[in-house]
Amino acid sequence: MDIEAELSKIFAEDDLGLLEIKPKSSNVKTSDHRLIDSFEEINHFVGEHGYEPATTGPVIEQKLAYRLSGIRQNDEKTAALTEYDRFGLLAAPPTKYDTLDDILADEDDMGLLAVEKPEESIFTLTHVKAVTLPDYISKRKPCKKFADYEPLFTKCQEDLAQGRRQILPFRRGLQIQEGSFFVLSGVLLYVQKIGKLTLDAHGDANGRTHCIFENGTESNMRLRSLSSGLYKEGRRVSELNERLLDSMKDIQKEDKETGYIYILKSMSSDARIQAIDNLYKIGFSTEPVEERIKNAEQEPTYLMAPVEIVDCFRCFNLNPQKLEQLLHNFFGSSCLNIDIFDARGQRHIPREWFIAPYQIIYQAIYFIMNGAIVDYHYDPETQEIVMR
Repeated sequence: MDIEAELSKIFAEDDLGLLEIKPKSSNVKTSDHRLIDSFEEINHFVGEHGYEPATTGPVIEQKLAYRLSGIRQNDEKTAALTEYDRFGLLAAPPTKYDTLDDILADEDDMGLLAVEKPEESIFTLTHVKAVTLPDYISKRKPCKKFADYEPLFTKCQEDLAQGRRQILPFRRGLQIQEGSFFVLSGVLLYVQKIGKLTLDAHGDANGRTHCIFENGTESNMRLRSLSSGLYKEGRRVSELNERLLDSMKDIQKEDKETGYIYILKSMSSDARIQAIDNLYKIGFSTEPVEERIKNAEQEPTYLMAPVEIVDCFRCFNLNPQKLEQLLHNFFGSSCLNIDIFDARGQRHIPREWFIAPYQIIYQAIYFIMNGAIVDYHYDPETQEIVMR
């Protein structure tokens, strides 16, 4: 038997390709894939925050900033990532010039800007009105007492990194208050003071502010100018998790305390309860919360288990029951749906437990208090507050 001829015949008659050997696929990522994934993390940061990561930011931001710097210095990596550069991060940095003569010497090699008569120069303007830079750009100067404010910026960045603050859209001028933080043109700013307000020609309140910038500068721009700049290229930093409803500086003897809004965490040993992250009870009480929850193990509304007080807000001159109802409606799509049986075996379905991170619940309270809640809704899938 001619073995070689027989084998050739067998392979020739393999119409279905059963004898073809295909290379095995591998799930191991190549170095190119890892490079793309690492660059996409930078793209995600820029898409979310609106500016590229800086080495002066939080630890995670610093890590991305150094990674981006390393990529920019490597021609091979830059070439490989060009098609993924959605924000122009890999473009060559502009040449640094110290004087106007440096610019002309570098860019006008053919002498195209040379003229015989001064009046023919492109720098001689006729019939052109002077252009004034926006107030929020043109009037910044070094802040001599920046050391007094630097700890505030450090703390704000820490709060952002740990989720106690959020970067949110800027929607209205009323959001500008003394002590507030904003991001303007990629730079964090602190509103230290708002001066006396007067009505301008349009009937809007306006006045001077004192703003400190994280880059060590300050400005006394007008309130309307700051608001305009934030509308165009700014964001708002949410308030810190301070007790906004318990601001004693505004409480007088004649003010009436109307109750407490509380946020509780279950200490239940029930596996169904323990398996749920970010599960909190939002409720109202006219008596101190410690007194209200002392028999939690016997009450279905507390899941027949001890609870931990996460936060409590004293309310003055408002209807806490209405605030409680607004919060329940806002988080209604994430309400816990579980059967609880009391000591007599009767079935209950508690309706005051919601699946949402604590900082999101706090943010919702703040939005309700300042009226901005109408612009947002809660997304139970991402567990975030998003614009309508």
